[in-house]
Amino acid sequence: MAAARTSRSSAKDRPSYRCTECGWTTAKWLGRCPECQAWGTVEEFGTPAVRTTAPGRVTSAALPIAQVDGRQATARGTGVPELDRVLGGGLVPGAVVLLAGEPGVGKSTLLLDVAARAASEEHRTLYVTGEESASQVRLRADRIGALSEHLYLAAETDLSAVLGHLDTVKPSLLVMDSVQTVASPEIDGAPGGMAQVREVAGALIRASKERGMSTLLVGHVTKDGAIAGPRLLEHLVDVVLHFEGDRHARLRLVRGVKNRYGATDEVGCFELHDEGITGLTDPSGLFLTRRAEPVPGTCLTVTLEGRRPLVAEVQALTVDSQIPSPRRTTSGLETSRVSMMLAVLEQRGRISALGKRDIYSATVGGVKLSEPAADLAIALALASAASDTPLPKNLVAIGEVGLAGEVRRVTGVQRRLAEAARLGFTHALVPADPGKIPSGMRVLEVADIGEALRVLPGRPQREKRGNREKGEKRAESGREAVAGPRPEES
Repeated sequence: MAAARTSRSSAKDRPSYRCTECGWTTAKWLGRCPECQAWGTVEEFGTPAVRTTAPGRVTSAALPIAQVDGRQATARGTGVPELDRVLGGGLVPGAVVLLAGEPGVGKSTLLLDVAARAASEEHRTLYVTGEESASQVRLRADRIGALSEHLYLAAETDLSAVLGHLDTVKPSLLVMDSVQTVASPEIDGAPGGMAQVREVAGALIRASKERGMSTLLVGHVTKDGAIAGPRLLEHLVDVVLHFEGDRHARLRLVRGVKNRYGATDEVGCFELHDEGITGLTDPSGLFLTRRAEPVPGTCLTVTLEGRRPLVAEVQALTVDSQIPSPRRTTSGLETSRVSMMLAVLEQRGRISALGKRDIYSATVGGVKLSEPAADLAIALALASAASDTPLPKNLVAIGEVGLAGEVRRVTGVQRRLAEAARLGFTHALVPADPGKIPSGMRVLEVADIGEALRVLPGRPQREKRGNREKGEKRAESGREAVAGPRPEES
């Protein structure tokens, strides 16, 4: 009996280990966390306490779901339509939103503008800054015109002081910039640590749910682009948004990653300038270069950012290489996709001049094209640059290109063509069976990269569901115009 008590007491006094990244616990030390796969993050944190929870008094009786009042969860607009688009209509009372992004991308500028627009006599807004002083935030508010009598500002890094401001101001919207700078005096550890971030986020979430107050939290990101702190933070909040954009470009994108109140495939477009940040209801003009005459090495495509179609321009340039290993430089495009298109053009399109030349490819306006629907535009831009032949004017190319040279179908072709027609484009290269075609647009269906390359000499091509035989008869002449004579002919 004594031996059994001794074994139980020794098991209770045995130290426990916890991962500082994800919070996973174990009874023994490990070099790598099995949960988040991080190395060197498992540390000893004390003996686990064995406790049981007894049934207690309920806060509210359980009701049939049909009798629950859903009007309390009606979204209220923020005054920024592009942000409301991503949120699913606006901010829901009691919702906690986490906005993460790289330093300098414009998170504080956007949320300060949102705080000023959402403030009113019936709905006060409290902006708490932990990274700047109140005077610094006031200077930014003067610059972007975010001044309101019902917008309250406080500079605090103590959680208890923040909760005290909530009791005094009683806001309908709280903006915390940022959650990694606030610490609780009851928890050991520096601000931004796993325990502190979890405690601060938990306290603010409880306050938001009890008061029916919407909360916007600013989150830092690591060098890999992931949200800093424990992964538990993303599970606790209701909405997770990523603020993206190149620091050298004007375009900013707010992309929904998690949303308990709406869809996660919406994207908000903003333009950052000296006077602040403004929403872009029609951002396609940022990604185009208007020219009187077409230029070799350029091709237009329509990409889908969420459910929003955007017309973007792909540019390519090929020059004779001065080194044994030719350069391959990309900007806004995935290097792997460009390399695949070069291989397909050389093997399937019979363009052999690309292998020994320096190749530069980029997008206009800082937009990033990562979806396969831009493959056809990338291939045509490279082929146009290699042959120094411009593509026809007002032409867009949409389609995924496989390694066998086939042009595959992509999602949302009708929406893409409608956006291109709205902006005045009259011709399009698409895969087979694109569906309903907008009026006034001529659509050329292509089955492989060889058929797509025939547009380079500027000769008329077959239209949708017609003249297939004539298009096949022109294959040889169009291919020779792009690739030159075959080896056996030379």
